[in-house]
Amino acid sequence: MTTTLRPTGPLQETPDGVRTRAYRVCVNSRPVGAVELGTDPAFGPTAGVVRTLSIEEPDRGRGRGTVAALAAEEVLRGWGCRQVLASAPAAAESAVGLLRVLGYAERSVTMVKETAGEAPELPPGVSERAMTAGEFEQWSAGAYARFAAGWADRGMTEEQARLRAAVSRRQNLPDGLRTPGTAFRVLLARGIVAGRVWVARQEVAGLPGAYVYEVAVEEEHRGRGHGRALMGVAERVAADWGAARLGLHVFTDNTPAVRLYDALGYRATERHFVKPLL
Repeated sequence: MTTTLRPTGPLQETPDGVRTRAYRVCVNSRPVGAVELGTDPAFGPTAGVVRTLSIEEPDRGRGRGTVAALAAEEVLRGWGCRQVLASAPAAAESAVGLLRVLGYAERSVTMVKETAGEAPELPPGVSERAMTAGEFEQWSAGAYARFAAGWADRGMTEEQARLRAAVSRRQNLPDGLRTPGTAFRVLLARGIVAGRVWVARQEVAGLPGAYVYEVAVEEEHRGRGHGRALMGVAERVAADWGAARLGLHVFTDNTPAVRLYDALGYRATERHFVKPLL
């Protein structure tokens, strides 16, 4: 039996070059599933994305998904993509397992915490306040470079990393510190700035929520529990907004951060993978 991908419509391309196309997964011309492919606007035209891949229940467990995934990679190679991105629900063990078998490396994870109840109190000698305009400008001056460097350190080309940083800034902070639904809070340890957290109001897993875009502790203040305190500040912001959930994204190789979020009650909801297309 031969498993193939057959387009269900023309290739779609936006003015800024983002491509998408849907396909049927067929076995000897019989439809058994569906695939949607695209390119990622945050990483540029050389980063392909498997947006969806599904096999109908009667045909599962027969290797159809594996062949369809490999065929999808060939399509993306034909588009000039040099890598492919894919995500799967953390609870979908078969999908996560398939990606790993096919050589995808887990790069990051989305985590979510239910925010019902009171936010934790800050430790003695620790307080928090809103970030000032001057502090925001100082933070902003280095944020773009830090963000891009984080992606470049994890395999992105410098061009892709810079593009990812620019897209993120344009989407999430179009009006800087005055962007609606955005909170920048500063943590003070006995009056000295020890760290900061950036929280935005947005839907998380289908419910009103908030999202932690950045949490950072100044190097000389690390190892003193300030990261935990900052996450408590984020919970307080979310509670003030009436958010039901608090989400975040963390690189898998950032072991201390992953352990902290686990300890604070966050659970993995989606795992994100990458594979080079040689």
